[in-house]
Amino acid sequence: MKKISVLVLAVCFLMATLSGCAIGTKGATSVSNPTLGQELIDLKKAKDSGVISTEEYEKLKEKLKKSYE
Repeated sequence: MKKISVLVLAVCFLMATLSGCAIGTKGATSVSNPTLGQELIDLKKAKDSGVISTEEYEKLKEKLKKSYE
């Protein structure tokens, strides 16, 4: 019974918290466009962590640079 009460309270808290996010926004969204520098930093982190290969890194880096010209 105690586990159910805690679960119900957690769900209610989550719902109350999330419902406050939509109040007053009137459908407005904000999009943050990263800079070329930040995208290059993120790309290098992906290469260094092994997510992408060095070859993929070089191709994507050139593609990024061209997209900012």
